[in-house]
Amino acid sequence: MRFGICILPQEDWPAAAELWRGAEEYGFDHAWTYDHLSWRSLAGERWHATVPTLTAAAMVTKTITLGTFVASPNYRHPVPFAKDIATVDQISGGRLILGLGSGGTGFDATVLGQDALTPAERLHRFTEFTTLLDRLLRFEGDDSEGGISGEGGWYQAVGARMVGEPAQSPRMPFHLAAEGPKALDFAARAGEGWVTTAGTIEDDAAWWARVAELSRRLDDACERIGRDTRSIDRTLLLDSDPRYSLSSVDAFEDAVGRAAECGFTDVVAHWPRAHGLYAGSRAVLDEVAARLPSWR
Repeated sequence: MRFGICILPQEDWPAAAELWRGAEEYGFDHAWTYDHLSWRSLAGERWHATVPTLTAAAMVTKTITLGTFVASPNYRHPVPFAKDIATVDQISGGRLILGLGSGGTGFDATVLGQDALTPAERLHRFTEFTTLLDRLLRFEGDDSEGGISGEGGWYQAVGARMVGEPAQSPRMPFHLAAEGPKALDFAARAGEGWVTTAGTIEDDAAWWARVAELSRRLDDACERIGRDTRSIDRTLLLDSDPRYSLSSVDAFEDAVGRAAECGFTDVVAHWPRAHGLYAGSRAVLDEVAARLPSWR
């Protein structure tokens, strides 16, 4: 099992630097931040931009993997985003994981004045976004004459230039968020990893049943295309309303055990906030971090 921590982009720099350095010092394998313009009940609070945050985090850490949980097409275009994340990967020395999802239906989905999309439209946009992003990051078609071009229903690129490739070859890993059958099929085909929150379900037993069901569905999707089910990393965000995995050491240990039983290779918890959502004690985080080696 590998362990991650999600740091919401709310603290001003340099206070935020202490959190990212702390994640590395604690021994977490990866540290993530959300890729939103604002988020749910925290929409009225401070919320910094994702790419600059990860760039700064890369500069104050040395070994920990950094990631987006998760970026989406809601307000991004593959061409500038590919340049952004390739640059972050280069600055970090190849420590970036790119979490990608189809985009929710909240603030980010309408802030640019766009129409609300159906689930099918969001999936089609997501597959097109991810496919073009993959081409750009792999430099497929890039040359001195024509650059990278492509045209679809949602995005187009005309002679895009990708000067300055990612540090990782052929690109950084894509970890795709998916729950529906078609999205899971796409994750099995196109992702090095899969991430899920398993949705908001109040009852613990029902939520864990959903977690196990989604993992089995990913197995089915892999088997349909002949992919080894063990070849795709599986990351579970342990904190889904109303549960918070770092409410106690016992709660975290129990969640890790359940996730392992469901076939997950990685788990992620939120860094404790002072109040409100994901409020928790730094002492619990201290003890959990001390026990990470024994849970691996």
